Amino acid sequence: MKVSLTGPRRATRLPPNNQAIIVEIKLGLKENWQQFVLLVLVNCLVGGMVGLERTIVPLVGSEEFKIASDIVVFSFIIAFGVVKAFTNLVSGVLADKLTRKRVLILGWIIGLPVPFLLAWGPSWNWIILANVLLGMSQGFTWSMTVNMKIDLVGPKKRGLAMGLNEAAGYGAVGLTALLTGYIAAQYGLRPQPFYIGIAYTIFGLLLSIFIIRDTRSYATLEASQVAITTSGERPHRPNLWWVFKETSIKNKNLFAVSQAGLINNLNDGMSWGVFPLLFVSAGVGLEGIGWIKAIYPVVWGVGQVVTGPLTDRVGRKPLIVWGMFTQAAGHVVIGLLLFSPFMSGMIGSVLLGAGTAMVYPALLAAVSDAAHPSWRASSLGVYRFWRDIGYAVGAVMSGIVAQLVGLVWAVHIAGILTFLSGVWVLMKMKERKPSFFSR
Repeated sequence: MKVSLTGPRRATRLPPNNQAIIVEIKLGLKENWQQFVLLVLVNCLVGGMVGLERTIVPLVGSEEFKIASDIVVFSFIIAFGVVKAFTNLVSGVLADKLTRKRVLILGWIIGLPVPFLLAWGPSWNWIILANVLLGMSQGFTWSMTVNMKIDLVGPKKRGLAMGLNEAAGYGAVGLTALLTGYIAAQYGLRPQPFYIGIAYTIFGLLLSIFIIRDTRSYATLEASQVAITTSGERPHRPNLWWVFKETSIKNKNLFAVSQAGLINNLNDGMSWGVFPLLFVSAGVGLEGIGWIKAIYPVVWGVGQVVTGPLTDRVGRKPLIVWGMFTQAAGHVVIGLLLFSPFMSGMIGSVLLGAGTAMVYPALLAAVSDAAHPSWRASSLGVYRFWRDIGYAVGAVMSGIVAQLVGLVWAVHIAGILTFLSGVWVLMKMKERKPSFFSR
Protein backbone atom coordinates (compact mmCIF):
# COMPACT_ATOMS: atom_id res chain seq x y z
CA MET A 1 0.00 0.00 0.00
CA LYS A 2 1.27 3.47 -0.87
CA VAL A 3 -0.02 6.70 0.66
CA SER A 4 1.31 9.94 -0.80
CA LEU A 5 0.68 13.46 0.43
CA THR A 6 1.56 16.38 -1.81
CA GLY A 7 5.00 17.69 -1.05
CA PRO A 8 8.61 17.50 -2.07
CA ARG A 9 9.97 15.11 0.55
CA ARG A 10 9.18 11.49 1.42
CA ALA A 11 9.40 9.69 4.76
CA THR A 12 8.97 5.91 4.63
CA ARG A 13 7.79 3.70 7.50
CA LEU A 14 6.64 0.07 7.73
CA PRO A 15 3.15 -0.69 9.12
CA PRO A 16 2.29 -4.05 10.73
CA ASN A 17 1.68 -5.70 7.32
CA ASN A 18 5.21 -4.63 6.24
CA GLN A 19 3.90 -2.65 3.27
CA ALA A 20 5.72 0.65 2.91
CA ILE A 21 3.76 3.83 3.51
CA ILE A 22 5.39 6.78 1.80
CA VAL A 23 4.38 10.05 3.44
CA GLU A 24 5.53 13.26 1.83
CA ILE A 25 5.82 16.45 3.86
CA LYS A 26 5.55 20.03 2.68
CA LEU A 27 6.52 23.33 4.24
CA GLY A 28 3.81 25.91 4.83
CA LEU A 29 1.27 27.18 7.34
CA LYS A 30 -1.73 26.01 5.30
CA GLU A 31 -0.21 22.56 4.77
CA ASN A 32 0.52 22.07 8.50
CA TRP A 33 -2.20 24.10 10.16
CA GLN A 34 -3.42 21.36 12.54
CA GLN A 35 -0.05 20.92 14.24
CA PHE A 36 0.53 24.67 14.12
CA VAL A 37 -2.73 25.35 15.99
CA LEU A 38 -1.86 22.72 18.59
CA LEU A 39 1.53 24.35 19.11
CA VAL A 40 -0.21 27.72 19.54
CA LEU A 41 -2.33 26.15 22.29
CA VAL A 42 0.76 24.69 23.95
CA ASN A 43 2.42 28.10 23.95
CA CYS A 44 -0.66 29.63 25.59
CA LEU A 45 -0.03 27.25 28.49
CA VAL A 46 3.69 28.04 28.47
CA GLY A 47 2.99 31.77 28.65
CA GLY A 48 0.39 31.29 31.35
CA MET A 49 3.08 29.86 33.64
CA VAL A 50 4.97 33.17 33.49
CA GLY A 51 1.74 35.12 33.98
CA LEU A 52 1.29 33.42 37.36
CA GLU A 53 4.05 35.62 38.76
CA ARG A 54 3.54 38.99 37.10
CA THR A 55 1.15 40.53 39.62
CA ILE A 56 1.59 38.50 42.80
CA VAL A 57 5.16 37.38 43.49
CA PRO A 58 6.80 40.81 44.11
CA LEU A 59 4.02 41.51 46.63
CA VAL A 60 4.51 38.10 48.26
CA GLY A 61 8.12 39.12 48.88
CA SER A 62 7.39 42.59 50.25
CA GLU A 63 4.16 41.91 52.16
CA GLU A 64 4.16 38.23 53.19
CA PHE A 65 7.89 37.68 53.73
CA LYS A 66 8.54 41.34 54.76
CA ILE A 67 11.58 41.78 52.52
CA ALA A 68 12.65 45.42 52.61
CA SER A 69 15.46 45.30 50.03
CA ASP A 70 14.36 45.83 46.42
CA ILE A 71 17.31 43.83 45.09
CA VAL A 72 16.30 40.86 47.26
CA VAL A 73 12.67 41.08 46.14
CA PHE A 74 13.83 41.18 42.52
CA SER A 75 16.12 38.16 43.08
CA PHE A 76 13.42 35.81 41.78
CA ILE A 77 13.51 37.61 38.42
CA ILE A 78 17.31 37.43 38.35
CA ALA A 79 17.18 33.68 38.99
CA PHE A 80 14.52 33.20 36.32
CA GLY A 81 16.34 35.29 33.70
CA VAL A 82 19.80 33.77 34.15
CA VAL A 83 18.56 30.19 34.19
CA LYS A 84 16.23 30.72 31.23
CA ALA A 85 19.00 32.36 29.22
CA PHE A 86 21.42 29.46 29.67
CA THR A 87 18.66 26.92 29.10
CA ASN A 88 17.84 28.64 25.79
CA LEU A 89 21.45 28.10 24.80
CA VAL A 90 21.32 24.40 25.66
CA SER A 91 17.87 23.91 24.15
CA GLY A 92 19.03 24.98 20.72
CA VAL A 93 21.85 22.43 20.75
CA LEU A 94 19.55 19.69 22.03
CA ALA A 95 16.95 20.52 19.39
CA ASP A 96 19.56 20.21 16.65
CA LYS A 97 20.99 16.95 18.03
CA LEU A 98 17.89 15.21 19.45
CA THR A 99 14.27 16.03 18.65
CA ARG A 100 12.12 19.10 19.31
CA LYS A 101 9.40 16.99 20.96
CA ARG A 102 11.69 15.38 23.52
CA VAL A 103 13.01 18.77 24.63
CA LEU A 104 9.45 20.13 24.85
CA ILE A 105 8.37 17.26 27.09
CA LEU A 106 11.46 17.69 29.28
CA GLY A 107 10.54 21.33 29.80
CA TRP A 108 7.06 20.48 31.04
CA ILE A 109 8.36 17.81 33.42
CA ILE A 110 10.78 20.31 34.96
CA GLY A 111 7.93 22.83 35.35
CA LEU A 112 5.57 20.50 37.23
CA PRO A 113 6.69 21.53 40.79
CA VAL A 114 6.59 25.29 40.06
CA PRO A 115 2.96 26.17 40.96
CA PHE A 116 3.16 24.06 44.13
CA LEU A 117 6.31 25.86 45.28
CA LEU A 118 4.80 29.27 44.53
CA ALA A 119 1.60 28.42 46.38
CA TRP A 120 3.01 26.76 49.51
CA GLY A 121 6.75 27.53 49.67
CA PRO A 122 7.47 28.39 53.35
CA SER A 123 10.29 30.88 52.69
CA TRP A 124 11.62 33.19 49.98
CA ASN A 125 14.30 30.63 49.08
CA TRP A 126 11.53 28.28 47.93
CA ILE A 127 10.23 31.03 45.64
CA ILE A 128 13.74 31.39 44.21
CA LEU A 129 13.86 27.62 43.63
CA ALA A 130 10.50 27.79 41.85
CA ASN A 131 11.92 30.43 39.52
CA VAL A 132 15.04 28.40 38.80
CA LEU A 133 12.78 25.54 37.70
CA LEU A 134 10.48 27.95 35.83
CA GLY A 135 13.44 29.41 33.96
CA MET A 136 14.58 25.94 32.88
CA SER A 137 11.07 24.94 31.91
CA GLN A 138 10.47 28.11 29.90
CA GLY A 139 13.85 27.83 28.19
CA PHE A 140 12.96 24.38 26.87
CA THR A 141 9.22 24.73 26.21
CA TRP A 142 9.06 28.22 24.68
CA SER A 143 12.20 27.63 22.62
CA MET A 144 10.71 24.47 21.17
CA THR A 145 7.39 26.07 20.25
CA VAL A 146 9.39 28.74 18.38
CA ASN A 147 11.58 26.22 16.58
CA MET A 148 8.73 23.86 15.74
CA LYS A 149 6.59 26.60 14.18
CA ILE A 150 9.55 27.88 12.17
CA ASP A 151 10.19 24.32 11.00
CA LEU A 152 6.60 23.84 9.84
CA VAL A 153 5.95 27.07 7.93
CA GLY A 154 9.20 27.55 6.03
CA PRO A 155 10.67 30.98 5.13
CA LYS A 156 7.73 32.68 3.42
CA LYS A 157 5.47 32.98 6.48
CA ARG A 158 8.13 33.10 9.18
CA GLY A 159 7.10 36.50 10.54
CA LEU A 160 3.45 35.45 10.68
CA ALA A 161 4.41 32.24 12.50
CA MET A 162 6.41 34.14 15.10
CA GLY A 163 3.65 36.70 15.50
CA LEU A 164 1.07 34.02 16.22
CA ASN A 165 3.42 32.11 18.53
CA GLU A 166 4.32 35.14 20.63
CA ALA A 167 0.73 36.44 20.54
CA ALA A 168 -0.43 33.20 22.10
CA GLY A 169 2.30 33.14 24.73
CA TYR A 170 2.19 36.75 25.84
CA GLY A 171 -1.57 37.01 25.53
CA ALA A 172 -1.72 34.19 28.06
CA VAL A 173 0.86 35.98 30.24
CA GLY A 174 -1.39 39.04 30.40
CA LEU A 175 -4.68 37.24 30.95
CA THR A 176 -3.17 35.08 33.68
CA ALA A 177 -1.65 38.15 35.37
CA LEU A 178 -5.10 39.78 35.34
CA LEU A 179 -6.80 36.66 36.64
CA THR A 180 -4.32 36.17 39.49
CA GLY A 181 -4.78 39.81 40.49
CA TYR A 182 -8.54 39.33 40.80
CA ILE A 183 -8.15 36.05 42.69
CA ALA A 184 -5.64 37.63 45.08
CA ALA A 185 -7.99 40.56 45.72
CA GLN A 186 -10.71 38.09 46.71
CA TYR A 187 -8.78 35.34 48.52
CA GLY A 188 -5.29 36.64 49.34
CA LEU A 189 -1.84 36.39 47.79
CA ARG A 190 -1.45 32.62 48.34
CA PRO A 191 -2.23 29.83 47.55
CA GLN A 192 -5.42 30.32 45.45
CA PRO A 193 -3.92 32.43 42.59
CA PHE A 194 -1.49 29.61 41.77
CA TYR A 195 -4.03 26.80 41.40
CA ILE A 196 -4.42 27.56 37.70
CA GLY A 197 -0.72 26.86 37.22
CA ILE A 198 -1.28 23.26 38.24
CA ALA A 199 -3.82 22.87 35.44
CA TYR A 200 -1.46 24.55 32.95
CA THR A 201 1.42 22.16 33.63
CA ILE A 202 -0.63 18.96 33.55
CA PHE A 203 -2.50 19.88 30.36
CA GLY A 204 0.66 21.10 28.65
CA LEU A 205 2.56 17.91 29.47
CA LEU A 206 -0.24 15.66 28.23
CA LEU A 207 -0.60 17.59 24.97
CA SER A 208 3.14 17.45 24.36
CA ILE A 209 3.36 13.70 24.99
CA PHE A 210 0.29 12.45 23.16
CA ILE A 211 -0.68 15.03 20.51
CA ILE A 212 2.32 17.07 19.36
CA ARG A 213 4.52 15.60 16.60
CA ASP A 214 8.21 16.27 16.13
CA THR A 215 9.18 18.69 13.34
CA ARG A 216 12.92 18.18 12.78
CA SER A 217 12.27 16.50 9.44
CA TYR A 218 10.78 19.80 8.20
CA ALA A 219 13.99 21.65 9.09
CA THR A 220 15.95 18.97 7.23
CA LEU A 221 13.73 19.51 4.19
CA GLU A 222 14.25 23.27 4.25
CA ALA A 223 18.01 22.83 4.71
CA SER A 224 18.13 20.77 1.52
CA GLN A 225 16.52 23.67 -0.39
CA VAL A 226 18.63 26.56 0.95
CA ALA A 227 21.81 27.42 -0.87
CA ILE A 228 22.56 30.69 0.92
CA THR A 229 20.87 32.77 3.65
CA THR A 230 20.39 36.53 3.83
CA SER A 231 23.73 36.90 5.64
CA GLY A 232 25.58 34.83 3.04
CA GLU A 233 25.75 31.64 5.12
CA ARG A 234 26.05 28.36 3.25
CA PRO A 235 25.13 24.89 4.54
CA HIS A 236 27.56 23.53 7.15
CA ARG A 237 27.54 22.02 10.64
CA PRO A 238 29.35 24.44 12.96
CA ASN A 239 29.95 23.84 16.66
CA LEU A 240 28.19 25.87 19.35
CA TRP A 241 31.18 28.16 19.97
CA TRP A 242 31.19 29.16 16.29
CA VAL A 243 27.45 29.84 16.37
CA PHE A 244 27.80 31.80 19.62
CA LYS A 245 30.49 34.09 18.17
CA GLU A 246 28.64 34.52 14.87
CA THR A 247 25.33 35.41 16.54
CA SER A 248 26.80 37.52 19.35
CA ILE A 249 29.66 39.47 17.80
CA LYS A 250 30.88 38.71 14.29
CA ASN A 251 27.70 39.26 12.28
CA LYS A 252 26.75 42.95 12.58
CA ASN A 253 23.06 42.33 11.93
CA LEU A 254 22.90 39.55 14.51
CA PHE A 255 24.75 41.70 17.06
CA ALA A 256 22.22 44.50 16.53
CA VAL A 257 19.39 42.00 16.94
CA SER A 258 20.90 40.45 20.08
CA GLN A 259 21.45 43.77 21.87
CA ALA A 260 17.92 44.90 21.00
CA GLY A 261 16.54 41.65 22.38
CA LEU A 262 18.50 42.12 25.61
CA ILE A 263 17.24 45.67 26.11
CA ASN A 264 13.68 44.64 25.23
CA ASN A 265 13.65 42.05 28.00
CA LEU A 266 15.46 44.42 30.33
CA ASN A 267 12.27 46.47 30.09
CA ASP A 268 10.18 43.43 30.89
CA GLY A 269 12.38 42.46 33.84
CA MET A 270 12.25 46.00 35.17
CA SER A 271 8.46 46.22 34.85
CA TRP A 272 8.01 42.76 36.39
CA GLY A 273 9.63 43.82 39.64
CA VAL A 274 9.17 47.58 39.73
CA PHE A 275 5.59 48.17 38.60
CA PRO A 276 3.74 46.32 41.42
CA LEU A 277 5.81 48.09 44.10
CA LEU A 278 5.74 51.47 42.33
CA PHE A 279 1.99 51.55 41.84
CA VAL A 280 1.20 50.18 45.30
CA SER A 281 3.21 53.08 46.73
CA ALA A 282 1.20 55.42 44.46
CA GLY A 283 -2.08 54.15 45.95
CA VAL A 284 -3.22 51.75 43.20
CA GLY A 285 -5.03 48.63 44.50
CA LEU A 286 -4.37 44.98 43.63
CA GLU A 287 -7.04 44.87 40.92
CA GLY A 288 -5.64 48.04 39.34
CA ILE A 289 -2.13 46.62 39.41
CA GLY A 290 -3.51 43.45 37.84
CA TRP A 291 -4.85 45.52 34.94
CA ILE A 292 -1.58 47.44 34.52
CA LYS A 293 0.42 44.21 34.56
CA ALA A 294 -2.02 42.48 32.22
CA ILE A 295 -2.38 45.16 29.53
CA TYR A 296 1.34 45.20 28.71
CA PRO A 297 1.64 41.51 27.67
CA VAL A 298 -1.90 41.40 26.19
CA VAL A 299 -1.15 44.27 23.79
CA TRP A 300 2.27 42.73 23.23
CA GLY A 301 0.68 39.39 22.40
CA VAL A 302 -2.35 40.42 20.34
CA GLY A 303 -0.37 43.07 18.48
CA GLN A 304 1.92 40.42 17.03
CA VAL A 305 -0.96 39.00 15.01
CA VAL A 306 -0.55 42.20 12.96
CA THR A 307 3.18 42.88 13.31
CA GLY A 308 4.23 39.29 12.54
CA PRO A 309 2.96 39.24 8.96
CA LEU A 310 3.82 42.95 8.60
CA THR A 311 7.51 42.21 9.07
CA ASP A 312 7.29 39.74 6.17
CA ARG A 313 6.09 42.61 3.96
CA VAL A 314 8.09 45.66 5.08
CA GLY A 315 11.22 44.04 6.48
CA ARG A 316 12.62 43.59 9.97
CA LYS A 317 14.49 46.85 10.62
CA PRO A 318 11.59 49.37 10.57
CA LEU A 319 9.59 47.42 13.14
CA ILE A 320 12.61 46.94 15.41
CA VAL A 321 13.59 50.63 15.36
CA TRP A 322 10.11 52.07 15.83
CA GLY A 323 9.24 49.39 18.36
CA MET A 324 12.15 50.43 20.58
CA PHE A 325 11.21 54.10 20.27
CA THR A 326 7.58 53.32 21.18
CA GLN A 327 8.72 51.46 24.29
CA ALA A 328 10.87 54.45 25.28
CA ALA A 329 7.76 56.66 25.03
CA GLY A 330 5.96 54.29 27.40
CA HIS A 331 8.71 54.77 29.96
CA VAL A 332 8.30 58.53 29.71
CA VAL A 333 4.57 58.31 30.48
CA ILE A 334 5.08 56.04 33.48
CA GLY A 335 8.25 57.61 34.83
CA LEU A 336 6.87 61.14 34.76
CA LEU A 337 3.33 60.07 35.84
CA LEU A 338 1.85 62.32 33.16
CA PHE A 339 -1.67 61.35 34.25
CA SER A 340 -3.14 59.81 37.40
CA PRO A 341 -1.07 56.84 38.67
CA PHE A 342 -3.51 54.25 37.30
CA MET A 343 -3.97 55.97 33.93
CA SER A 344 -0.23 56.56 33.58
CA GLY A 345 0.33 52.88 34.24
CA MET A 346 -2.30 51.82 31.71
CA ILE A 347 -1.22 54.21 28.92
CA GLY A 348 2.47 53.54 29.49
CA SER A 349 1.88 49.79 29.51
CA VAL A 350 -0.07 50.00 26.24
CA LEU A 351 2.89 51.80 24.65
CA LEU A 352 5.32 49.26 26.07
CA GLY A 353 3.16 46.43 24.76
CA ALA A 354 2.74 47.99 21.31
CA GLY A 355 6.48 48.59 20.99
CA THR A 356 7.32 45.08 22.08
CA ALA A 357 4.76 43.66 19.65
CA MET A 358 6.61 45.43 16.84
CA VAL A 359 10.02 44.23 17.98
CA TYR A 360 9.52 40.63 19.02
CA PRO A 361 8.56 38.79 15.81
CA ALA A 362 10.91 40.98 13.75
CA LEU A 363 13.87 40.03 15.95
CA LEU A 364 13.13 36.32 15.78
CA ALA A 365 12.56 36.46 12.05
CA ALA A 366 15.78 38.42 11.52
CA VAL A 367 17.79 35.72 13.28
CA SER A 368 16.01 33.02 11.27
CA ASP A 369 16.78 34.92 8.04
CA ALA A 370 20.50 35.02 8.77
CA ALA A 371 21.09 31.53 10.18
CA HIS A 372 21.14 28.49 7.91
CA PRO A 373 18.49 25.86 8.83
CA SER A 374 21.27 23.36 9.64
CA TRP A 375 22.28 25.51 12.67
CA ARG A 376 19.27 27.82 13.00
CA ALA A 377 17.99 26.29 16.25
CA SER A 378 21.40 26.86 17.86
CA SER A 379 21.53 30.45 16.61
CA LEU A 380 18.03 31.13 17.93
CA GLY A 381 19.19 29.65 21.23
CA VAL A 382 22.12 32.09 21.35
CA TYR A 383 19.87 35.04 20.49
CA ARG A 384 17.37 33.96 23.14
CA PHE A 385 20.26 33.62 25.60
CA TRP A 386 21.13 37.30 25.18
CA ARG A 387 17.48 38.33 25.06
CA ASP A 388 16.57 36.59 28.30
CA ILE A 389 19.72 37.70 30.12
CA GLY A 390 17.86 41.00 29.82
CA TYR A 391 15.47 39.84 32.56
CA ALA A 392 18.35 39.51 35.00
CA VAL A 393 20.05 42.71 33.83
CA GLY A 394 16.78 44.61 34.20
CA ALA A 395 16.15 43.23 37.68
CA VAL A 396 19.70 43.93 38.89
CA MET A 397 19.68 47.44 37.40
CA SER A 398 16.26 48.17 38.89
CA GLY A 399 17.17 46.85 42.33
CA ILE A 400 20.39 48.87 42.55
CA VAL A 401 18.85 52.05 41.17
CA ALA A 402 15.75 51.72 43.36
CA GLN A 403 17.89 51.34 46.47
CA LEU A 404 19.99 54.36 45.58
CA VAL A 405 17.57 56.89 44.07
CA GLY A 406 14.10 55.31 44.02
CA LEU A 407 11.87 53.14 41.85
CA VAL A 408 10.98 55.91 39.38
CA TRP A 409 14.59 56.28 38.29
CA ALA A 410 14.70 52.60 37.36
CA VAL A 411 11.96 53.42 34.84
CA HIS A 412 13.85 56.46 33.52
CA ILE A 413 17.12 54.57 32.97
CA ALA A 414 15.33 51.71 31.21
CA GLY A 415 13.75 54.27 28.87
CA ILE A 416 17.09 55.88 28.03
CA LEU A 417 18.70 52.48 27.28
CA THR A 418 15.75 51.53 25.09
CA PHE A 419 16.01 54.69 23.02
CA LEU A 420 19.78 54.21 22.53
CA SER A 421 19.22 50.60 21.49
CA GLY A 422 16.80 51.71 18.78
CA VAL A 423 19.33 54.26 17.55
CA TRP A 424 21.98 51.53 17.31
CA VAL A 425 19.72 49.35 15.14
CA LEU A 426 18.86 52.36 12.97
CA MET A 427 22.52 53.12 12.35
CA LYS A 428 24.12 49.68 12.18
CA MET A 429 21.62 47.09 10.96
CA LYS A 430 21.50 46.49 7.21
CA GLU A 431 18.00 45.59 6.03
CA ARG A 432 17.75 42.67 3.65
CA LYS A 433 14.42 41.36 2.46
CA PRO A 434 14.15 37.60 3.09
CA SER A 435 15.18 35.56 0.06
CA PHE A 436 16.04 31.98 0.82
CA PHE A 437 15.97 30.21 -2.47
CA SER A 438 18.50 32.17 -4.50
CA ARG A 439 21.22 29.78 -5.61
